[in-house]
Amino acid sequence: MLDKMKELMEMKRQADELKKELDASSVEVADVRGITLTINGSQYIQAVTLEEAMLSPANKKRLESDLLRAFNTAVKRSQELAAKKMRSMPGFNLPGFS
Repeated sequence: MLDKMKELMEMKRQADELKKELDASSVEVADVRGITLTINGSQYIQAVTLEEAMLSPANKKRLESDLLRAFNTAVKRSQELAAKKMRSMPGFNLPGFS
Protein backbone atom coordinates (compact mmCIF):
# COMPACT_ATOMS: atom_id res chain seq x y z
CA MET A 1 0.00 0.00 0.00
CA LEU A 2 2.81 2.42 0.90
CA ASP A 3 4.62 1.53 -2.32
CA LYS A 4 1.53 2.51 -4.31
CA MET A 5 1.27 5.80 -2.41
CA LYS A 6 4.93 6.56 -3.09
CA GLU A 7 4.41 5.70 -6.74
CA LEU A 8 1.38 8.00 -6.96
CA MET A 9 3.24 10.82 -5.22
CA GLU A 10 6.14 10.43 -7.66
CA MET A 11 3.75 10.54 -10.62
CA LYS A 12 2.17 13.72 -9.19
CA ARG A 13 5.61 15.29 -8.82
CA GLN A 14 6.44 14.37 -12.41
CA ALA A 15 3.11 15.76 -13.63
CA ASP A 16 3.77 19.04 -11.80
CA GLU A 17 7.26 19.18 -13.31
CA LEU A 18 5.83 18.52 -16.77
CA LYS A 19 3.27 21.31 -16.35
CA LYS A 20 6.02 23.76 -15.39
CA GLU A 21 8.06 22.73 -18.44
CA LEU A 22 5.06 23.09 -20.73
CA ASP A 23 4.17 26.50 -19.29
CA ALA A 24 7.76 27.64 -19.89
CA SER A 25 7.95 26.26 -23.45
CA SER A 26 6.60 28.16 -26.42
CA VAL A 27 6.05 27.60 -30.11
CA GLU A 28 5.93 30.38 -32.66
CA VAL A 29 3.83 29.73 -35.75
CA ALA A 30 4.14 31.91 -38.84
CA ASP A 31 2.77 29.48 -41.44
CA VAL A 32 -0.08 31.75 -42.51
CA ARG A 33 1.03 34.86 -44.42
CA GLY A 34 0.67 37.99 -42.31
CA ILE A 35 -0.08 36.21 -39.02
CA THR A 36 2.32 35.12 -36.28
CA LEU A 37 1.10 33.29 -33.17
CA THR A 38 2.99 32.31 -30.05
CA ILE A 39 1.52 29.52 -27.92
CA ASN A 40 2.98 27.76 -24.89
CA GLY A 41 3.09 24.02 -24.27
CA SER A 42 -0.04 24.29 -22.12
CA GLN A 43 -1.89 25.64 -25.17
CA TYR A 44 -2.21 29.18 -23.85
CA ILE A 45 -1.96 31.76 -26.65
CA GLN A 46 0.73 34.23 -25.61
CA ALA A 47 0.83 36.58 -28.60
CA VAL A 48 -0.89 37.34 -31.90
CA THR A 49 0.84 39.58 -34.44
CA LEU A 50 -0.91 40.76 -37.60
CA GLU A 51 0.59 42.64 -40.52
CA GLU A 52 -1.05 46.03 -41.04
CA ALA A 53 -2.39 45.05 -44.48
CA MET A 54 -4.47 42.27 -42.90
CA LEU A 55 -6.58 44.81 -41.01
CA SER A 56 -8.52 46.37 -43.87
CA PRO A 57 -12.30 45.78 -43.94
CA ALA A 58 -11.96 44.16 -47.36
CA ASN A 59 -9.82 41.40 -45.79
CA LYS A 60 -12.29 40.53 -43.00
CA LYS A 61 -13.37 37.10 -44.31
CA ARG A 62 -9.81 36.17 -45.29
CA LEU A 63 -8.45 37.30 -41.93
CA GLU A 64 -11.02 35.20 -40.08
CA SER A 65 -10.16 32.14 -42.16
CA ASP A 66 -6.41 32.70 -41.83
CA LEU A 67 -6.66 33.21 -38.05
CA LEU A 68 -8.58 29.97 -37.70
CA ARG A 69 -5.91 28.09 -39.68
CA ALA A 70 -3.11 29.73 -37.69
CA PHE A 71 -4.73 28.92 -34.31
CA ASN A 72 -5.33 25.31 -35.29
CA THR A 73 -1.73 24.93 -36.46
CA ALA A 74 -0.44 26.48 -33.22
CA VAL A 75 -2.57 24.18 -31.05
CA LYS A 76 -1.43 21.12 -33.02
CA ARG A 77 2.24 22.05 -32.58
CA SER A 78 1.67 22.70 -28.88
CA GLN A 79 0.09 19.25 -28.52
CA GLU A 80 3.05 17.69 -30.33
CA LEU A 81 5.43 19.50 -27.95
CA ALA A 82 3.49 18.23 -24.92
CA ALA A 83 3.46 14.66 -26.24
CA LYS A 84 7.21 14.81 -26.89
CA LYS A 85 7.88 16.04 -23.35
CA MET A 86 5.59 13.37 -21.88
CA ARG A 87 7.42 10.61 -23.80
CA SER A 88 10.74 11.79 -22.38
CA MET A 89 9.56 11.54 -18.75
CA PRO A 90 9.86 8.17 -17.02
CA GLY A 91 6.49 6.85 -15.90
CA PHE A 92 4.60 8.87 -18.51
CA ASN A 93 4.91 6.35 -21.32
CA LEU A 94 1.16 6.19 -21.76
CA PRO A 95 -0.52 4.39 -24.64
CA GLY A 96 -1.34 6.69 -27.52
CA PHE A 97 1.48 9.13 -26.73
CA SER A 98 4.33 7.27 -28.37
